[in-house]
Amino acid sequence: MKEPSLLTHVDDDHELVESLGKDAISSVIAVSMSLIVILASTITIIYLWKGEEGFVIERPSSALLSWQMEYMDLVGANNGSLSELDGRGVVVCVVDSGVDLDHPDLRGVELKGWRDSINGVGEPYDDEGHGTAMTGIIVSDGGLDGVAKEVELLVAKAINDEGQGTDETVSDSVDWCVQQGADIISLSLGGSQSFGSDFITTDELERSVDDALDSGVFVVSSAGNDGEDDDGDVGSPGSVGGVICVGGITRSGTIWSGSSEGDNDGRLWPNPILPRSDPDKKPEIVAPGHEVPVLMASGVGNSEWWGWSSGTSAATAWVSGSLALLLQENPDLQRENSTGRQAIESVKDAISQSSQKNEGHAGHDDHYGYGHLRIDLLISHFDV
Repeated sequence: MKEPSLLTHVDDDHELVESLGKDAISSVIAVSMSLIVILASTITIIYLWKGEEGFVIERPSSALLSWQMEYMDLVGANNGSLSELDGRGVVVCVVDSGVDLDHPDLRGVELKGWRDSINGVGEPYDDEGHGTAMTGIIVSDGGLDGVAKEVELLVAKAINDEGQGTDETVSDSVDWCVQQGADIISLSLGGSQSFGSDFITTDELERSVDDALDSGVFVVSSAGNDGEDDDGDVGSPGSVGGVICVGGITRSGTIWSGSSEGDNDGRLWPNPILPRSDPDKKPEIVAPGHEVPVLMASGVGNSEWWGWSSGTSAATAWVSGSLALLLQENPDLQRENSTGRQAIESVKDAISQSSQKNEGHAGHDDHYGYGHLRIDLLISHFDV
C-alpha cells in the first residue's frame, strides 16, 4: 500500500516537476531575453562613449557639472530670457592648438573652415589639447553644454604641440579668420607687447588684430596669467585698444589670483603706454577662469574626456561664446551689417555699463575690469 502511495506521491511530484520545468524554462527564456536586451543597451551605451584609451562609459563628474551650473548662474546664462539663443548664424573663429572632433561632445560639430598654420595638415586635429578645451566652452554638446553651441565654427591652429606659437602663425590665423567671414575671433593666448605699441605698432600680430577690428570683427583675448607675479599690464594682443581683454574670476565671483592686472594710468618704462580711457581700460571684463569645466583632447596623455582648467584663456572663450548670443539677438551688430568699428565700440560701451561691478567699485578696476560678465544684462542693454 505504501508503494502506490509513494508512486502516487511520486507521480504527483512528477507532475509538479513537469509543471515547474515548464515554468522554469519559460523563466529562463524570459530572463535570457531580458539579459539580451540589457546587454544590447549596455553595448550601445559603451559604443556611444568609446574613447581612444578604451571604453569610457561615465559622464563628467558631479563636481564638474555642479561647477558648470554655478558659472552659468553667475554670468546669467541660465536666465530664461536666453533660452532661445544658441549662437546660430554667428561665425566664431577659434585660434588655438586645433580641435579634437573625436571628442564625444564635439562629434556633432561641422566646421565651417579649418586652417593649420603650424604643420599645414588638411584635417582638424589637436596635438596639445588647449584648443579642444577652449572650443568646447563655446560649442560642447553632450556631457558639458557650450555657451553658444550652434555657432558657425572656424578653427585655426596657430599653437604647436608644446603650447607655443609665434606672431607669424597667430597673425596668419587672424588674417584667415577675417577672410573666412568671422564675426568674432577668440584668442585664448597672449604674449609680450611690442615696444611703444600705443604709439606705432611694429608687431605683426597687433597689426593683424587692428585690421580685423577695422573690418568690424570682434576680437576677444586673454589678459594673461601672471597675476601673482604681475609685470604691470595685460598681455598682447589683449592690450590693443579695440580688443575685448578678459580676466578671470572664481565661482564665488572674486578675482582669480592668477589674472593679470591692467596698467591704465600710462608709463614711460619699461615699455611706454599711454593712459587709457573708457571704455577701453584693461581688462574690460572678467569671466569664469578658475576650475572651469572643459573638454580633454584624446591622444595627448589624457585618460578622461572631461576635466577643468584655470586661466584667463577659459574666461576668453566664455566671453566669445556670450558675444555670439548677443550678435544672434542683435544681427545689426554683426560684421556684415555694421561699418568699421562702430558695433565694436557700441558693445564695449555696453560692457562697461552692464557688467556686474565688484563690491566697492563704481567704475573700472585694474584687476576686475568694468565687472564680471552678465550676458543677460548685456543683451537686455540693447533691448532698451
